[in-house]
Amino acid sequence: MTKFAKFADAFSPSEVADKVRTLGVSKANMAFLPLLVLSVMAGAFISFGAMYYTVAMTDPAAAYGAAKLLGGLAFSLGFILVVIVGGELFTGNNLIVLALAKRQITFARVLKNWSMVYIGNGIGAIISIVFVFYSGFLDGAHHEIGATALKIGLAKVDLTTTEAFFRGVFCNSLVCLASWMVYSSRTVMDKMFAVIFPISAFVAMGFEHCIANMFMIPLAIVASLDPEIVAASGVSAKAMQNLTMSGFLHNLIPVTLGNIFGGTVMVGMSLYVIYLYKQD
Repeated sequence: MTKFAKFADAFSPSEVADKVRTLGVSKANMAFLPLLVLSVMAGAFISFGAMYYTVAMTDPAAAYGAAKLLGGLAFSLGFILVVIVGGELFTGNNLIVLALAKRQITFARVLKNWSMVYIGNGIGAIISIVFVFYSGFLDGAHHEIGATALKIGLAKVDLTTTEAFFRGVFCNSLVCLASWMVYSSRTVMDKMFAVIFPISAFVAMGFEHCIANMFMIPLAIVASLDPEIVAASGVSAKAMQNLTMSGFLHNLIPVTLGNIFGGTVMVGMSLYVIYLYKQD
C-alpha cells in the first residue's frame, strides 16, 4: 500500500467495488430475524424522512425550486438514518448483483433477499402510517400537513406507467450511487454528505422511490378519508378518483421495476464491468 493510499480521504473505486461485493455476500446470507428487523427499521426510517418532507413542503408561498430543494434535504433524513443507524433497504440492496455477477451467490439468494427486504420495508411503512394516524400528525397546521400529504400521493398515482417506470430508474440510479459513495467514505460526516446530495436531487426532481411510496401513497389515501383535510386541500372528489389501492399498485409496480433496473443495470452492472469484470 502506498503512503497516499494509506492516508487517502476515501477508498478507491476498486476498493469500493470489492467492499460492495463482499457486503453483497453477507447480505444474501443474513439470517431471517436480523434481516427482517433491519428491513422493518429501514421502512420506518424512510417514513420519517417522508414525514419531514411533507412538513417542509407545507408552505404554499414558497418558490417552486426552493421548496423542492428544502423538501429534498428534509427527505434525506430517512436515508441518513438507514446508513448511520443501520437498516436493510430494498433499493440499496440492488447492488448485491455485484456478488451475483462474481458467482459468489445464487440468483435464488438474491430473490430471497430482495423479497424479504421489500416485505420488511413495507411492514415498516405500514406501521408508521398507523402511528401517524393516531398521532394527529396530519391535523397539523390546521390540516395543511394532511392536505400536503394528500396532494403528494395524488401526484404519484396520476403518473402514467411509463413515467413511473423511468422516474424509478432515475431514482434508484441516484440512490445506488449514493450508496456507492457511502461505501467510499471513512467518517460519519463523509457518509452524511455522500447521502444528502444524490437523495435530495432525486426528491427535488420528482423521481420515484418504491419504499417511500409504500408510505406516502397509503398515507394520502388515509388523508383523503378526512373531510377537513380534503377541504383544506381544495382537491375535488373527481380529482381523487385514482387515489385508491388500485392506483397505489398502478404506481408501485412500475416504480419497483424501474428501481430494480436503475440499481442493478444502470449502476450495479456498469460498475461491475468497470471494476470487477477484469478480475474474472
